[in-house]
Amino acid sequence: MLTTALRFGPKDHGRAVTDEELELADYRLGYDYEVIFGRLYVSPAPNPEHDIVEKHILRQLFAYQEANPDIVGYVTNRARVFVASEEKTTAPEPDLAVYVDGPDDDWRAVGPFIVGEVLRGEDIDKDLFRNVKLYLRVPSIQEYWVFDIRENPRRPTLLVHRRTRSGWDIHEVAALDTYETPLLPGLKLVVSPPVRPVTKRPRRRRS
Repeated sequence: MLTTALRFGPKDHGRAVTDEELELADYRLGYDYEVIFGRLYVSPAPNPEHDIVEKHILRQLFAYQEANPDIVGYVTNRARVFVASEEKTTAPEPDLAVYVDGPDDDWRAVGPFIVGEVLRGEDIDKDLFRNVKLYLRVPSIQEYWVFDIRENPRRPTLLVHRRTRSGWDIHEVAALDTYETPLLPGLKLVVSPPVRPVTKRPRRRRS
């Protein structure tokens, strides 16, 4: 048993951790934490540009879930996806995950069929290389979406990884296009968030 409380932060990136330590530790705010191959993976929390795209996609998926509960039972941006074939705990945490049925008490008990990430400029290897391999090792995942905001945060492109017998088949969807998948019949996913008109605040009069 742990005798002293642990507090994890960015300096703990790469540290070997146990499942018990993960459950009992405190975490410094402003960072996201994953466990990959039994080690802590620490990355900065999403910035507003990242969050705008993530929420834009999630709103569409939530609406689809409400209209099609027989196809989608659960949508979340707080999932832990366990790679069961890995001996040491390996659980990436995607920006979005779509499930046929929602989890009960343990993320290990159910796997998503779609996962997605909004690409972070400071950590592109995680989403373009590491997770491409890890998600392929989760049999339930049929598609992996990567929204690339590096060139224009308000006009992301979408890389769709579709599972085949030999691995991923990758397709690119342009920023201003919509994406349709047989996994979600009837959904026309709008890739880019709407552009809000800029409104000028009235100047305050000096007294």
